[in-house]
Amino acid sequence: MNDQLKDDYDVAVVGGGAAGLNGALMLARSRRSVAVIDSGAPRNAPAAGVHGLLARDGMDPAELLERGRAEVRHYGGHVAAGEVICVWRDRDAFAVGLADGRAVRARRILVAAGLVDELPDIPGLAQRWGNDVVHCPYCHGWEVRDRAIGVLATGPMAVHQALLFRQLSPSVVLLSHTQPPPAGEQAEQLAARGIRVVEGEVAAVETAEDRIAGLRMTDGRLIAREVVAVGTRMRARAGFLAGLGLHPVAHPMGMGEYIPADTDGRTEVDGVWVAGNTTDLLAQVGAAAAAGAAAGARINADLITEDTRLAVEAYRVPFSAESEARLREQAAGGARHGLDGLARHAEREEPGALDRSGRA
Repeated sequence: MNDQLKDDYDVAVVGGGAAGLNGALMLARSRRSVAVIDSGAPRNAPAAGVHGLLARDGMDPAELLERGRAEVRHYGGHVAAGEVICVWRDRDAFAVGLADGRAVRARRILVAAGLVDELPDIPGLAQRWGNDVVHCPYCHGWEVRDRAIGVLATGPMAVHQALLFRQLSPSVVLLSHTQPPPAGEQAEQLAARGIRVVEGEVAAVETAEDRIAGLRMTDGRLIAREVVAVGTRMRARAGFLAGLGLHPVAHPMGMGEYIPADTDGRTEVDGVWVAGNTTDLLAQVGAAAAAGAAAGARINADLITEDTRLAVEAYRVPFSAESEARLREQAAGGARHGLDGLARHAEREEPGALDRSGRA
């Protein structure tokens, strides 16, 4: 099911994963008009199940998202397929442009488009991604416990990743690949935990009977392994924000690129929030959903502040120009029908007007 997009919304949510859907759920339950625009390319699509999510552990990722979409729609939210390619200012709001030429206008934007995992260019590696090539010990660790694991070094967090997987299996090796071999304290930590370091560059991941057989080194050696753990370069999907002057920046831990935000998800561009892997590269499904919910609540509060300000401004002006004109037109009628009749008319036109102004 794909909802027909309207022209205007309170909030447009870019991305229909856990963060985006939970943000939309909070907004829809607050009676905000909200549209979720999703490209249909979730990061965890290759995974067999979602893990570490209370009461939903092991659920198929596609089923989780389908349930989320149904919940958003239950409260009046819209969920539509589409690729957002640009966002720009449109007077006091934003315009969101889609690749198919559609556009919607929204007072606020929540970006929860996730990230792209960029794997090292090693033959055979990408083909096993999400199966026996994994990256997160909390997402996949239990499923690869006690197996022979090779941790492929891709950056400064490689030793940390090896130590995490050592908690799950006694058979872990660290392949330094193109990184310098660990030295000093790190080398000692690995040795103390029984993690062997294999120096040299990896040429390919080899398989046999639809499973990993090992990693072939450029010098011809085959390092027999059943599982490869690799730290990907994680890049936030946020290029469409360039028109607002909002660009991904290098992560301080060297893991990729993200959109910085405060603890509420508010970015440096007023009116634009982010949640999930767009701003937190390490967030799992539960953390992403929680961040989406928090951002949704903050956006609703921000809109309430704006709505209240506008209401106060209108309250301080007893009559609109149109109301004043209509009352002047019927001034003669007040003599015929009496002051009470005019008062009743004024009250119908703008309830409480007499109380505020003291005159009709």
